[in-house]
Amino acid sequence: MEAHAQISLGGVRIFHVSDCYLPRLGGIEVQVADLVRMQRKAGHDVSVATATRGEPLPGVHRIVARMPFDLPVHPFGVGHLTRRLAVDRPDVVHVHAGAVSPFAWMGARAAVRAGVPCVVTVHSMWDPVTRGLYRLLRLAFGWQRWRLVATTVSNAAAVPIREVAGPGVPVRVVPNGLDLSGWAPPPGPPARRGGTHPDAHPDAHPEVHIVAVGRLAPRKHPVRLLKLLQAARARVPAEIPMRATIVGDGPARGQMGRFLAKHGMTGWVSLPGRHTREQIAKVLESADVFVAPAPRESFGIAALEARSAGLPVVARAQSGVADFVKDGTEGLLGRTPGDLARAVARLCSDPGLRESIAAHNRATPPAAGSWPAVIQGFDQAYAQARSMRRPRERRGQSRRSTT
Repeated sequence: MEAHAQISLGGVRIFHVSDCYLPRLGGIEVQVADLVRMQRKAGHDVSVATATRGEPLPGVHRIVARMPFDLPVHPFGVGHLTRRLAVDRPDVVHVHAGAVSPFAWMGARAAVRAGVPCVVTVHSMWDPVTRGLYRLLRLAFGWQRWRLVATTVSNAAAVPIREVAGPGVPVRVVPNGLDLSGWAPPPGPPARRGGTHPDAHPDAHPEVHIVAVGRLAPRKHPVRLLKLLQAARARVPAEIPMRATIVGDGPARGQMGRFLAKHGMTGWVSLPGRHTREQIAKVLESADVFVAPAPRESFGIAALEARSAGLPVVARAQSGVADFVKDGTEGLLGRTPGDLARAVARLCSDPGLRESIAAHNRATPPAAGSWPAVIQGFDQAYAQARSMRRPRERRGQSRRSTT
């Protein structure tokens, strides 16, 4: 284990900063809330600062500006957060950032002002525009000299951050956390996937059920998913019935509905809307293949849930899903929409391949995403952040920890 990971932290006072938090239910908000809950169970003293409006929650400081719109921003966030740090005296500030997170980065600036070690978790994949923005911010503010430790959720997401930050900012990979036991298939022989109509001929092929889960937003290219399914259907023999369920909601749902109607796909592709975790688990029980087509998926928690449930996963080789899905073992990977369409068609047409991958996934829990590993990964990042402070700052931090 690395030397900085040997620092004994014990119960750590952790101060999380996130633009968005509960009651919002986006990916970052839910992940941070789950991390807070698991760190408290591990014995840490955890608080949260957010610019999101909402009811009072234990340990949550809502730093909300009086503004005519409901956005998680605050023009004077650095000052508010600096004063909050002086009161709470945390051992480490843990900032959670998406592509653009002004309040979260104010948390990093406040930590630097207060001399508190700081870890920044980047939850998104930096595209070329985002990389350009952070290069400009690096020139303007010199954030690469703030002695930050960065973490991100996959090796794919780490590449552009390392490219922009340079050697002055260590970048560690700590995956998103997931309660894997909640998604694991039930013990015993698996229920028969797919199915045929009760009146169908005994030799009829079983139906293949394809599932995708995610927010139906333009940046996720959901219409491209429909084109992928259309191309796969054209490659699969007509005698093999196919059904697709795309779980989620968002601004692109109307556009998707119009595409399905225009291309005669409403009979086999459904858009049931947003589901709870329990409802998604039920859908996965009846599924045969899971598709995660987004090329800039920083991690792919829905794909990890499906892989934990025993499903073969089809995803982009350049996305974060590749950290826990190896091509031909846990699923099939491709670099283009055409590759993914061919992979879906292959799994639909080859029940032997489909079942062999499913059997492997049912028998082998994924290594990524377990909460004990995630907590340990962040503990090591906190220790590294402490080790990067100047000796005088570390002595001051020790005095705060013992008062």
